Amino acid sequence: MSKATKRKHVTREVETELTLPQEGQSIVKVVAGRGNNLHEVSDHAGHSFLVSMPTKFRKNVWIKRGDFVIVTHIEEGDKVKAEISTILYKDQIRFIKSENQWPEGFSNQDLEEDVSKLSVSGDHKVEISDSEDSEDDSDLFQNTNRPAHQVSEQSESESDSDQE
Repeated sequence: MSKATKRKHVTREVETELTLPQEGQSIVKVVAGRGNNLHEVSDHAGHSFLVSMPTKFRKNVWIKRGDFVIVTHIEEGDKVKAEISTILYKDQIRFIKSENQWPEGFSNQDLEEDVSKLSVSGDHKVEISDSEDSEDDSDLFQNTNRPAHQVSEQSESESDSDQE
């Protein structure tokens, strides 16, 4: 099988297959990438550990901070405790929630934020404001690979009143 054909099959499998966690598997959230196809993850109880990405996913599928994955636990692992078996996208997450197998430790608020970031369009209504003075940046792309920080800016009227 050629590389292109393999990549096509792996990508299709990851995007469309709806699977539930089996015995010896669990759903975890990716905390950070550690290099050499290792990722730090956190389970529903808040415990962090390393997982490895199998060869079939390497250079075919990418994951980032905040994504959810299903991992298969490795008994003999000292540092690496599990291996990624499935990468979960919004449709797979909805399917698992409908089967009531979603871990309670992951709050619904975090899940809704992650699903809304993955959602392209169609599910959300877009409101267009006529005011050009509105500085609402909620419709801008949020990079989940960088920590979020708030920038506070004073308006011109506030700075003028401070000078007087």
